[in-house]
Amino acid sequence: MQRLIQPLTPFHTPDPTRLAWLGELLRRHRTTIIALQWIVVLAYIGLVTVPALLPLPPADGRMLHNLTLFAQFVFWGIWWPFVILSMMLMGRVWCGVLCPEGALSEFASKFGLGKPIPRWMKWGGWPFVAFILTTVYGQLVSVYEYAVAALLVLGGSTLAAIGIGLVYGKNKRVWCRHLCPVNGVFGLLSRLAPVHFRVDQETWKASTTPPQAIHCAPMVHIKSMKGASDCHMCGQCAGHKGAIALTLRNPGSEVVDMHTNEAKPWEAALLVFGMIGTAIGAFQWSGSPWFVAAKQAAAEWLVAKEWWWALDTNAPWWLLTHYPEASDTFTWLDGAMILTYIAATAIIVGSWVWAWLKVAAVILGGKPHVTPSRLAYSLIPMGGFGVFLGLSALTVTMLKAEGLMFPWLGTARALVLAFAAAWSLHLAYGVISRQNRTLAARYCSLAAVAMAIGGIIVPWVLLFYIW
Repeated sequence: MQRLIQPLTPFHTPDPTRLAWLGELLRRHRTTIIALQWIVVLAYIGLVTVPALLPLPPADGRMLHNLTLFAQFVFWGIWWPFVILSMMLMGRVWCGVLCPEGALSEFASKFGLGKPIPRWMKWGGWPFVAFILTTVYGQLVSVYEYAVAALLVLGGSTLAAIGIGLVYGKNKRVWCRHLCPVNGVFGLLSRLAPVHFRVDQETWKASTTPPQAIHCAPMVHIKSMKGASDCHMCGQCAGHKGAIALTLRNPGSEVVDMHTNEAKPWEAALLVFGMIGTAIGAFQWSGSPWFVAAKQAAAEWLVAKEWWWALDTNAPWWLLTHYPEASDTFTWLDGAMILTYIAATAIIVGSWVWAWLKVAAVILGGKPHVTPSRLAYSLIPMGGFGVFLGLSALTVTMLKAEGLMFPWLGTARALVLAFAAAWSLHLAYGVISRQNRTLAARYCSLAAVAMAIGGIIVPWVLLFYIW
């Protein structure tokens, strides 16, 4: 039992030089990467715009014979879930090498006005607000199901990225750094990655190499860069002063090693109330019997009051789902109930998690003080794999429509949830074990974190196994 409270040493220390050559390769082949980015941009534009101009696919349509269904599968069945997974495996390689929005925003900024970034744009809460608004709005317009809605959400975001690039910054990715709806999510997930560009401060200081500017599109202060959260992994800084190299590290070590004063409340809120609370509500409402029962009760009350307008289906398609040709239209009540359900789920689940993190922090007490925000970072695996499971559920639905069956699906989902929970507990223990506290305090604090994790698992169990 005594071994359980030793300092966290889960893996051997990786050889930090094993991947340096790959970082140098990225830097030397920048032209090839840019060409690859433009290929992705062209494919992205085609898959977003063309299906929106086509008729709705037939009910018995197949993705190999229908461009709309194929694009739907590419975006929501492959792209999103595996981009999420890639963040935890490789850091923000997607952002620096493949992302079409980032590439277009940076390209536009070359010809833009180059205005300084205003203070309001640097507000730390934008990643939280942008993620919540985009997630909820996507549910209201059924972004996963309809190409026009996907064009509105994805195309609108892309136009905004280009617009920001044309006005602010010069050869920079101002949009990516401050306003991208998934910037905060990607920043959190990349903290788990087993690779990052490491800056050796001592080598930097000792270097006699003449100073030269580094083109860092996401505007990272490279000299003081410690982790992978802001780095887009483009490799442009690799080898600079002999002090920067792509390096292996223990998965999640950035979470364990960070200081309490480095924990950002807005990031913690994004994780607990956004990636966990809001995302669960967004994935869950369409299969929830509680949602159906609440909507039925609300409809009966509206009928009794003779408030017929709330049951109308006259909302425009860009506000609420409206596709009568597919027999799919939302009433004003539907929209209100979706908003209510997602908000209630975010508040209930998020509050449960935050309360137990607070309990865990209070139990530890003393100094250095550990805050709920600091402990929240240990839940990144739960948030990341939860979003992956939710998005992959769309993948499964689309593939089942093609006639494929997955008898092992329930077991696979259980294993993913178990792995995420174990990893989160492992990270929490890493944080807790570094506090000079009694054995009882450490165990009780870890138990409180386990209670928080349990509150995250329950909604997924309801969705995948009970409902």
